[in-house]
Amino acid sequence: MPCCYLTLRARKPRNKAYPINLKTLGDHIRKRRLDLGPHQKDVAALVNTATSTITNWEKGRATPRLYLLPKVVEFLSYFPFESNATTIGEKIKQYRIQNGLSFRKLAKELGIDPGTLARWERGESEPCGKLKSE
Repeated sequence: MPCCYLTLRARKPRNKAYPINLKTLGDHIRKRRLDLGPHQKDVAALVNTATSTITNWEKGRATPRLYLLPKVVEFLSYFPFESNATTIGEKIKQYRIQNGLSFRKLAKELGIDPGTLARWERGESEPCGKLKSE
């Protein structure tokens, strides 16, 4: 009687929580975490926040505070927001968010009023002179 040895191979099914469509920042975080394998507590330690905060981000209950975004982007290894900035105001806003800077902090670094910075981001005015060329 002949014997057949058969080995079946298949991919392990993805976790039910694995996000298919990346709509929120929490979806990006969860996908990256599940791809790499660390637990929420490990990501929380990397980002310097509580484990429950990571849970809330992943479940869409909350979004990261601005000052935490640089660490989140570092964990993701990419900038998860659309970066089709074309105007100078959009580019300034993208830079500010990507670096976790508030209006006040960036305005202070630039030596301008926060209201002026807000007008630049809204496209109501543009930097001029030395600031524009830097």
